[in-house]
Amino acid sequence: MTDTTAGTPAPAATPTLFEQLGGEEAVGAVVDLFYDKVLSDPDLQPYFTGVDLDRLKQHQRRFIGQALGATRPYSGRSMRTAHEHLAVTEDAFGRVVTHLAGALTEAGVDEETIGTIAQRLLPLKQEIVTA
Repeated sequence: MTDTTAGTPAPAATPTLFEQLGGEEAVGAVVDLFYDKVLSDPDLQPYFTGVDLDRLKQHQRRFIGQALGATRPYSGRSMRTAHEHLAVTEDAFGRVVTHLAGALTEAGVDEETIGTIAQRLLPLKQEIVTA
């Protein structure tokens, strides 16, 4: 794109982390990998008994997308409201974070970007851990 008044190229907009990772399709693939790992973990399986996984994955895609800079809004419940009845422990939270990092690694995301994502999501611990 050229700025016609000055004849110089206009600066390109910096892509969001969401765009850098590949947008909705890439986030969806990571969410699927993530839930495969979480649901294979016998210590975490009880948290998902009776849960509509398709609905949960859709919420997770939007939530993670928004955390990474997507424009589509997350309209689900707050993290505290969504998790308060589950009595999530610090150990369970840590296991989930480990599985998310594993899913991101498996999807080809570099360590620096995984660290950036972790920093954006880590503050949620105080809203999710209730036991």
